[in-house]
Amino acid sequence: MADARLTVRACGPLVSVQDAGRFGMLRFGVPASGPMDRFAHAAAHAALGNAADAAAIEISLGGLELACESGELTCCITGGEFRVVHAGMSTRSWCVRTLRAGDTLAVRPGAWGSWAYLAFAGALDCKRWAGHAATHAASGLGGGLLAAGATLVVRDAAVREDREGELPLPELARPRALARVVLGPQTERFEADAVAALLREGFALTPAYDRMGVRLAGPALALRDALSIPSEAALRGSLQVAGDGVASLLLADHQTTGGYPKIATVLTCDLDGVTQLRPHDALRFEAVQAGAAVALARAHTAAARHALAQIAQPRGSLHERLMRENLISGVVAQALRPW
Repeated sequence: MADARLTVRACGPLVSVQDAGRFGMLRFGVPASGPMDRFAHAAAHAALGNAADAAAIEISLGGLELACESGELTCCITGGEFRVVHAGMSTRSWCVRTLRAGDTLAVRPGAWGSWAYLAFAGALDCKRWAGHAATHAASGLGGGLLAAGATLVVRDAAVREDREGELPLPELARPRALARVVLGPQTERFEADAVAALLREGFALTPAYDRMGVRLAGPALALRDALSIPSEAALRGSLQVAGDGVASLLLADHQTTGGYPKIATVLTCDLDGVTQLRPHDALRFEAVQAGAAVALARAHTAAARHALAQIAQPRGSLHERLMRENLISGVVAQALRPW
């Protein structure tokens, strides 16, 4: 297999290289980073038969346009419902396409979603830091942020005709306007009506939204003496509240420690769907007990595994797909029928 070379023609902000994440380093002040939508990232690789922790391109609402300069390779686009334009043909994301020298590929925002993923049949040649290609956007450590004019090289690029075509869009890949939370760990540091306001009132994502987190517009969550607490570990999914009562949801590049109180934590199984909301989209919260949260997480994991297994199934060559639909034999029978 030969290498394929692509040029970035246009690129929005926060378009980066991401593998599955850099885990086990929070104690050193290093967040895991990795994809904002972990299921969509895994699905893009599953559709091509890649390893789940391989590197892919995470695409923001700013979009991405590539030109294939040499070689040929199959790629997959998942995530939000973005618009994909390949060789002059337009379709939605959740598809597998093959790029050849001279082709262009554009991935732009469509009906919904904030993040899309572009994976390649081959190994994306990129920088690594601490053993991973996951990019921490603020520092640039990892595979890095993309910019117009950059060159991407995919080693051992492959054409996988048996995987080309449209992919099913699992229901669990869609945005979530209702996020389930476990309350705490500092609910006692808030005024009595703060938790009720969190669960009763509606919020909306603001444009203050990046890979580190998103500020939420909604009711002020009044604090007591919360700002006197010592710094402690922070986790992805934490709902932390600043001194002005404004809540922020911590995401992939979150800080590893902080002194702001955390009123609740969004369940991991809901976070992918929340990250696919866009600025100004509505978001509500529902509290569940810890035991129920564990059960929900296990059920989500089982559903995700089932969906990924279906996505990973090759669809066969064009000849095989026509035979399955009985199209080839039907054409032959028609041709042999006397007038």
